[in-house]
Amino acid sequence: MSEKNRDGSNRSARERLQQQREREKAREKQRRVLIVSAAVVGVLGLAAVVGVIAANSGGKDSSDKAGPVVEPARSIGGDKPAIPQGKPDAPSTLTIWEDFRCPACAQFETYFRDTIHELEAAGAVKAEYHLATLIDGNMGGSGSLRAANAAACAQDAGKFTAYHDTLYTNQPQETDDAYAKNAKLIELAAKVPGLDTPTFRGCVEDGTHDSWVKKSQDAFRASEFRGTPSVLLNGEPIFPSKGDEQISPENLKKWVAEANKGKKAGTASPAAGSPSGH
Repeated sequence: MSEKNRDGSNRSARERLQQQREREKAREKQRRVLIVSAAVVGVLGLAAVVGVIAANSGGKDSSDKAGPVVEPARSIGGDKPAIPQGKPDAPSTLTIWEDFRCPACAQFETYFRDTIHELEAAGAVKAEYHLATLIDGNMGGSGSLRAANAAACAQDAGKFTAYHDTLYTNQPQETDDAYAKNAKLIELAAKVPGLDTPTFRGCVEDGTHDSWVKKSQDAFRASEFRGTPSVLLNGEPIFPSKGDEQISPENLKKWVAEANKGKKAGTASPAAGSPSGH
């Protein structure tokens, strides 16, 4: 073979190799897209399963032997206690019932966290988080209660959102009651700048807001909701769908924009602990 033909053959081989690599990259990209798409669908399916379990869980009255209710700082009182985030005068309200041990809640947070924070920062929506303890009742243990109390302690410190997100990012397996250990919750607090203080540790160790969390769980059990997460926009359920439209980050933004048409964005100082307040 001549030198010229050998060079041409080498170039052809390199080109074929490059084309093969490009095809592999394209297939891998498509595979990742399919995985993400399947995961989003999985969020909706899993939420439905969790809802059925929660609806049939029954369980003891969570207020048994409860101590005095100590509300977290700047929380919403009444029969349906909640922790508000975002600008108080935002024209729309996103109501979220969650359980820190709930896998579907963690998946919801994974796909919608950034969108919710964006809408809060823009003054388009304020969020109200209601903390439930369904998994403790269904699976046994106390991780839902302990984590919710710790999150309420973080609200006292003005760092609810960051700690809330950290708990979901580091959520253990549903059958692993790791959050029942106060030491684990305090360890995760170290990931939130300025949260791991003697005051926070004392609040977690003492279960300061346990009765408040139990009151929130009682409100959930008395409600019409079937499971967690239960998500409403201005009182209308939107998870896993709103009417004929399935929830997605894009649809959530669209629904909020439609609800806010002709209304001014919120401008008041954000509730302590919201992402737009730092």
